[in-house]
Amino acid sequence: MSVIVAQSLHIFGLRSRVANNVCYFDEQIIIYPSGNNCVKYHLEQKWQKFISGSEKSQGMLALAMSPNRRYLAISEIVQEKPTITIYELSSVPCKKRKVLSVFDFPVQEFVSLAFSPDSKYLVAQTGPPESNLAYWMWEKQRMMAIVKADIQNNPVYQSGDLRWETSIECKEPPSEVEKDELAHESESLIEFPTASSPDLSSELLCEANGQRQASLPKVSAIAAYSKGFACSAGPGIVLLFEKTEEKEGYRENREIRIPQDQRSSDPNQSDKQDIMCMCFSPSEETLLISTSKNQLYIFTISSTEIIKGEPAHFEYLNFPLHSASITGLDTCIRKPLVATCSLDRSVRIWNYETNTLDLYKEYQEEAYAVSLHPTGLYVLVGFSDKLRLMNLLIDDIRTFKDFTVRGCRECTFSNGGHLFAAVNGNVIHIYSTTSFENVNNLKGHNGKVRSVMWSADDNKLISCGTDGAVYEWSLLTGKRESECVLKSCSYSGVAISPDAKIIFAVGSDQTLKEISDSSILREVPAFDVTYTAIVISHSGRMVFTGTSMGTIRSMKYPLPVHKEFNEYQAHAGPITKMSITCDDQFLLTVSEDGCLLIWKVYDKEGRGLKREKEVGYAEEVLITKTDMEEKTQVMLELKTRVEELKMENEYQLRLKDMNYNEKMKELTEKFIQEMESLKTKNQVLKAEKEKQELQYQEQLSELMEKQSREVQDLESGNNQKLLLEYEKYQELQVKSQRMQEEYEKQLHDMEETKNQALEELTEYYEAKLHEKTTLLEEAQDDARQQLREFEETKKQIEEDEDREIQEIKIKYERRLREERESNLRLKGETGIMRKKFNSLQKEIEERSNDIETMRMEQQKLQGVIKSLEKDILGLKREIQERDETIQDKEKRIYDLKKKNQELEKFKFVLDYKIKELKKQIEPRENDIKAMKEQIQEMEGELERFHKQNMQLELNITELRQKLKATDREMHKEQQKERDMEALVKRFKTDLHNCVGFIQEPKKLKEGIRELYDKYVQQADMVEIVGVDTDLQQEYTRQREHLERNLATLKKKVVKESEIHRADNVRIMQENVSLIKEINELRRELKVTRTQVHDLQSALGLNRKNKKQGIPDTVPSHERLPSPGVLRLNIEEETERIIEMQRLEIKRLRDQIQGQEQVLALRPLSGGRLPLLEVERSHETQPQ
Repeated sequence: MSVIVAQSLHIFGLRSRVANNVCYFDEQIIIYPSGNNCVKYHLEQKWQKFISGSEKSQGMLALAMSPNRRYLAISEIVQEKPTITIYELSSVPCKKRKVLSVFDFPVQEFVSLAFSPDSKYLVAQTGPPESNLAYWMWEKQRMMAIVKADIQNNPVYQSGDLRWETSIECKEPPSEVEKDELAHESESLIEFPTASSPDLSSELLCEANGQRQASLPKVSAIAAYSKGFACSAGPGIVLLFEKTEEKEGYRENREIRIPQDQRSSDPNQSDKQDIMCMCFSPSEETLLISTSKNQLYIFTISSTEIIKGEPAHFEYLNFPLHSASITGLDTCIRKPLVATCSLDRSVRIWNYETNTLDLYKEYQEEAYAVSLHPTGLYVLVGFSDKLRLMNLLIDDIRTFKDFTVRGCRECTFSNGGHLFAAVNGNVIHIYSTTSFENVNNLKGHNGKVRSVMWSADDNKLISCGTDGAVYEWSLLTGKRESECVLKSCSYSGVAISPDAKIIFAVGSDQTLKEISDSSILREVPAFDVTYTAIVISHSGRMVFTGTSMGTIRSMKYPLPVHKEFNEYQAHAGPITKMSITCDDQFLLTVSEDGCLLIWKVYDKEGRGLKREKEVGYAEEVLITKTDMEEKTQVMLELKTRVEELKMENEYQLRLKDMNYNEKMKELTEKFIQEMESLKTKNQVLKAEKEKQELQYQEQLSELMEKQSREVQDLESGNNQKLLLEYEKYQELQVKSQRMQEEYEKQLHDMEETKNQALEELTEYYEAKLHEKTTLLEEAQDDARQQLREFEETKKQIEEDEDREIQEIKIKYERRLREERESNLRLKGETGIMRKKFNSLQKEIEERSNDIETMRMEQQKLQGVIKSLEKDILGLKREIQERDETIQDKEKRIYDLKKKNQELEKFKFVLDYKIKELKKQIEPRENDIKAMKEQIQEMEGELERFHKQNMQLELNITELRQKLKATDREMHKEQQKERDMEALVKRFKTDLHNCVGFIQEPKKLKEGIRELYDKYVQQADMVEIVGVDTDLQQEYTRQREHLERNLATLKKKVVKESEIHRADNVRIMQENVSLIKEINELRRELKVTRTQVHDLQSALGLNRKNKKQGIPDTVPSHERLPSPGVLRLNIEEETERIIEMQRLEIKRLRDQIQGQEQVLALRPLSGGRLPLLEVERSHETQPQ
């Protein structure tokens, strides 16, 4: 056994051709067949548990749930033999209770199963040509009975009473049955449809009044419940019938339809699905159905009681499933998504983490291949007419690029997502995902390419085809790097190791090949099974293969030589595609049975498998701008609508409050009046009551007196009557005594006659007995003689027979020889006849196929006619309903008109109030405007003050930094001065001591030497050390100072540029306003000049007025504030500002260069400072 283990987690799909394919285990758990498994599915918690099919099973044919819901019977074909397996559902996991596989009668398959009401017996219907009903006590595996049922394709029913053990019925479809009779029979019958035909019985229903109908819908499923039964009435329709009290019949109560799927390519035909099976929940609250398109629908019965009469619709149990073979499968890296495409012309996007369907869409053409972009935002689908690249939007799959690749059976994105490969016949096209250009065409295969695989680094591409070739392509050169051709094998799948060194290929020769460097390293046999698909994990340690039997096999790498793998029952058809997720946690498989199965895979050894994801799955989705705008628009409209509805509701509530208050007042007044009137009535009635009491007391006294008199009269009369009756009684007693005596005498006479007759009869029968005994003895003697004669004749006959047998034996031996010779001749003739028979049978099959196609067309046309008739009836009903709605709306309009008149009155009142409020608001608004203007002015002043404060703070910080630097320098210089004074004092004292030895030259010389040694060298050393430390300090101080200066200068430049920009804008605005004023003044000046010129031309004062005209004519309040602000030309002003800025920048640059030169002149700490001018003068003096 392999250490690689796969555990089935979830399956999407249904096998609708299995008989009785849906049943309830309890109120929340249902059981249905999917792939080669039975699935227990919880409706609320959404988990699945699997009941796997038998090993080497070729598929399930029928299910049956026992009435006590403890056992499940499954009909299968295992190794071409029919078997019935009974599972115990109460155990966890479900265990096999019994397996019925050995039968005493010929059988090919069991197409229908059913348990008895006590769950002890099981009945099974065999398929044609036998068509028997077999009956077992299944726990003891004992056959009870077998019945030949010539039912062909007709259904079998289960009787619902306790006589089930002795009565198994086969119900023939009636030619014409009234509705009452059919419904009465269906009450206790459950239908078992055969797997061979979807339209199982054509039961004609008639209306309750007994009218006949020419054509009625076909009933393909029936289910009973306590109130009646449900049956299908044509494609997509279920009718509920309930019991009627009259005539013990049933009447139609409700019609439930399958809804139209708007995402389908043809929504009008999406609901035309044949209903295969129906099932009620144990509480009969829900109805579950399965259809011919592998869909499951659910309907809650309680909703029918709320809204009776209206058409109801089923809902999907979870989401729509694939109804045909799945041809494509792919996963992505950034999202937990799986894409599938199918021959049902749909593309579906599943989420394997939440086990849900995220997106799906149906198209006009069949989809053959699908590939998801690594980001999970795009999908590539190969259709029969073209290849389409589509966006995965939040609620749609939308095409944005078509490629002219017809019949693309294989397509795949690269691991990086920048390229994708598409197969067209025997050519592989490489396209760029960004530019959509055809980058390369890989030609070399002679047959169709069946599988394409990218290497991990996207530099290589591996392909295999039906021509038996496996090629390795280099995408840099577009040429083949290696090849392995085996013409006897038609390859169907290929995989590549993570290091791109080893290729794995599977095909029709029932082996798994390991290929490296154009040669086959190893061939692992498949043991009589064809591998159809292969996938290898990203870790390179796990290999999974899919088989033509629908099973999957897991094995570890390096591949085992012996039979070391785990095989799991998965699908009911050949596996078409397999894929593994990027984290090696999940395996995904699809098959021709239309099911998608998710597996959890892990290694028992646990090496290199559990790779934790560094980055979580992406949650981004695509959405178009128009969709976003539409949704925002809808949201805005809904918000406005909500606000309007709130206003309307508030207004209506106010109106209702007003109306109710008025009504309350009216009612209180009415009740007060009624109470007062009732009080007065009460007083009157009390007075009348007292009067009547007095009258009744008087009448009672009179009646009592009358009664006493009458009682006395009756007693006297009754006493007389009693005396007369007593006398009559005594007379009758005497008569009875006489009669008794007479009867006793008659009885005595009768007894005597009876005894005499008995004696005579005994004597007669005794004589007869004696005669019979004599006759018996004679008959016995005759019998003995006949026995002797018989034995003698028997002996003679036996001897004759022995002679005859020998003669016949000799005759038949001769005949046998002759027959053998004739048999040899006939064998040759039968061979010729067989060939003729096969050719004729082929012709018959072709004819039968033509007949079936014609029948199908006829059925389709009949369905169209029926649907059109239903549409006509529906339209008539709609017309009636619309007439009723028109009348209701007219009444509504009349009511609304009345309300409108009332509202207009309120509107008039409210308009008047609004006008008064506006009059009150206007002066306040004016005050608010004035206050706002003041606030704006004050804010402007505040901003100016803030800017001035900021500038002053910067100046203060600069000055403080300069002050600190000068203080430090001053302290250092003072310290130096103190040190030098102390040294000079010591030198003076030592020199004074040396001067004492002036008369002694030797001592003087020694003293001077000591002085030299003491002061000159020490001074030099101190000076050097001091210079070094001083240099470092000075360098750091200068550097810090320059850095501060630079920072402040940069800040200044930024602030000044901002200030200049603001000043420029302000100046520009001022200039514009001033230019306007100047132009106006010029116009005024021209006017005044012309006037002055006309008035004073004679006096000759033109020149004086020209000089004085400008200041005189300008009014005092319009004069400019200062001559510096007057700017006549904007361009000159801007040029002047730019020049000033250039000069400022040049000055700053010069300053920076000067600082840099000062730093460059200073030596490093290891050297000496340049000599001062004083020292130079001292050095030049001795020379």
